Amino acid sequence: MLDFEAALAQAEAETGLIPKAAAGPIAACCRADFLDLAALAESAVKAGNLAIPMVKQLTALVAKGDADAARFVHWGATSQDAIDTGMVLQLRAFLHALDTDLGALCAALAALVEAHRHTPMVGRTWLQQALPITFGLKAAGWLDAVERNRERLRAARPRLLTLQFGGAAGTLAALGDGGMAVSLALAARLDLALPAIPWHGHRDRIAEAGAALGLLIGTLGKIASDVALCMQTEVGELMEPAGEGRGGSSTMPHKRNPVASAAVLAAAARAPGLVATLLSAMPQQHERGLGNWHAEWIALPELCRLAGGAVHWTVDTVKGLEVHGDRMARNLEATGGLILAEAVQMALAGKLGRLAAHDLVEAACRRATAENRHLRDVLREAAEVTAVLTAAEIDCLLDPRGYLGLTQDFIDRVLRTP
Repeated sequence: MLDFEAALAQAEAETGLIPKAAAGPIAACCRADFLDLAALAESAVKAGNLAIPMVKQLTALVAKGDADAARFVHWGATSQDAIDTGMVLQLRAFLHALDTDLGALCAALAALVEAHRHTPMVGRTWLQQALPITFGLKAAGWLDAVERNRERLRAARPRLLTLQFGGAAGTLAALGDGGMAVSLALAARLDLALPAIPWHGHRDRIAEAGAALGLLIGTLGKIASDVALCMQTEVGELMEPAGEGRGGSSTMPHKRNPVASAAVLAAAARAPGLVATLLSAMPQQHERGLGNWHAEWIALPELCRLAGGAVHWTVDTVKGLEVHGDRMARNLEATGGLILAEAVQMALAGKLGRLAAHDLVEAACRRATAENRHLRDVLREAAEVTAVLTAAEIDCLLDPRGYLGLTQDFIDRVLRTP
């Protein structure tokens, strides 16, 4: 907000709205360490927002050195101009830092994808074993989603990073004929876009920022969920990075808990309610809203904090992730070949028809389960199967590495995405 006040004074002096001699003393006092923050917080409760007592303190500070300059503090602006533009300036700094962290995450994920593009593992649907995939394919899905979120935030920046300057009711009437010139100069000084019209009562920009952050946090929550599920003792395919004091238990010495995943999932659980608050705040009353605007002040910063923390934890996890390919291989064998029943069915379908092949393989699966036998052995005993498939062909069909479809093509497409 102080950056806004300094730039406003300089823009108004530049355009002749206030004396040129006033801009320097005002800008020189626009430093947060000059303010009494405790008094500011106390006064804001009664004032209804933080800008009103801030402007009073700033005016008093300027007056100590230059009483004439103090007359022109906050000239023609309104509290919401300072608050909204201050928030936009903070949002810009945050989005820049977030984009840097997302770049690091994308790089770490790309390395993970490449390293494990051929590492076979179980693909799961409805939490049950489905078909073979590779861990590289799973990680490529993570990377593709993170890249979409990064691009979504980048695409929104021109709309989000927009000056708010309309005066009391969005007309800048207090500045007379100089309002547009000041607006142009102010936007240039702050390096913000100048909107077609002040947006005090139209909060889609803020809602868009919150929604984009909510989508990012949800995406990171999906990654955290995958990692945590793969860390379960009975699965044992992945492990978060180890470290002194990390993931332990106060009572069970053997525990290694997915603490990073827990932090990200906690953020993902909180984000939807905060996004909903921003969406609920959009129908504001007339030219400047009452109450719903105020609700944004907690929701958007909290979403930023959650997003920043979730990205941090995800980068940490991906960079140090332990991948247990041997356990992935063992889990592929856990069903005794049933995970590749579809591969056998499709091979038989070309000779017997899809429905007949389905019924035949389904019966073989039921028998293998009932008798606790490997599907390979049951198929080799089925005359209808051996009539069209050799033992070597059955073995080949039950090799997880032979039923990965377009896995490598999909991975290549993700890795080629800029």
